[in-house]
Amino acid sequence: MELEALLARVLSLGDEGDWAGAAELLVEHLEEFDDQPAVHCWLGVAERELGLEGLAYERFKRALALEPTDPYVLATAGNGIAAFDDPEAEQALRTAALTAPEISMARMLYGAYLSREGLFEEARNELDAATAIAEDDPQIRYELGVLYALQDRYDEAADALADAVRLDPGDSWTRVVFGLVLVEADRLEEAAAELVEAARLDHEDVEAQLAAALASAAIGRDGIAYEMLERARMHSAEGDAELVAAVEDRLDADHDAARTLLLDDLAPSFLRARLNERP
Repeated sequence: MELEALLARVLSLGDEGDWAGAAELLVEHLEEFDDQPAVHCWLGVAERELGLEGLAYERFKRALALEPTDPYVLATAGNGIAAFDDPEAEQALRTAALTAPEISMARMLYGAYLSREGLFEEARNELDAATAIAEDDPQIRYELGVLYALQDRYDEAADALADAVRLDPGDSWTRVVFGLVLVEADRLEEAAAELVEAARLDHEDVEAQLAAALASAAIGRDGIAYEMLERARMHSAEGDAELVAAVEDRLDADHDAARTLLLDDLAPSFLRARLNERP
């Protein structure tokens, strides 16, 4: 198989969500294309999607060790190792953005990296550039929301995240972050609606169910609050039992108790963890 045909097939499988098939195909041809950074990079993407983060990291490192010049490979592999706080990530992402300033993904991923490193002015420059290239990209709007939220500028974060949700209403992760930002902005009615919708989009997101339960209780919607609690209980793992019980205790107490747990503890904790997740 020619390299271009292989990568086209892998991309097609990825678009279909068949990451296991993509990984299998790449492994089958890995020896043949061992000197090709793109093959290692895409294998890293596939393995990351399959939850094999450690293997994915090694693939991304191998891709970068082959000194790629393709900005998509540089940005993707750089972003992949950034999730492991690898110091080589910055150079790869910066090189992608500098050598291909017209590619929105390169500018966005570099901006996302800078945001999480606390370099907010530099991050804003990159994300503004990415927005100018791809105005209707929901991921760029999401990263702008993250940038503002990391600076505790919650109303501005909410505006950016509202755009992201409008552009991709089925993205449950963005809706959860949007809902948690609205909690921090003390806009509980809106927060409850977004968190409930996010929880219904992703039944297995226990944090979303619990945040939705507390937000609903805080505004007096007890029926929805207990529905969300039961959804969380159904999908919770053993390690979630204590948190589920704590939320249930607050729902059984009163609305103020639910509000206090949400505002003082769970919403800030859940939000910080999600903001620091790499794209």
